[in-house]
Amino acid sequence: MEHAQFAAIASPRRREILRLVWDRELAAGSIAAAMPDVTFGAVSQHLGTLAGAGLVDVRADGRQRFYRARRDQLGPVGQVLEGMWSDALWRLKLHVELEQARRGPRSRRRKRVPSVVEGRRHGQQR
Repeated sequence: MEHAQFAAIASPRRREILRLVWDRELAAGSIAAAMPDVTFGAVSQHLGTLAGAGLVDVRADGRQRFYRARRDQLGPVGQVLEGMWSDALWRLKLHVELEQARRGPRSRRRKRVPSVVEGRRHGQQR
């Protein structure tokens, strides 16, 4: 493997994209839909990096682009990736890495605060 290929798979997002297109061809929109915390533009850039490193094939059909992993380009590293993808601990690690790599505001869980009116309904005084 070349340096560009190792650099491309260093990103957890790009490894996740490779996992998605490992056994099947997917449209860029489907890949982006599988990664709802990332913008379509970011997914497109990741796909460009993977394609530039020769790790995915790109097929155009009208305005859509379809991607499929080029497993032969990964050699033995492909087997390592497959083993990681089937491992539950790796999936947890990926989740944490993706959350750490996430840009923009973190989603916040809104705490439900009972209103004053609800408190009165339950016999509470001001």
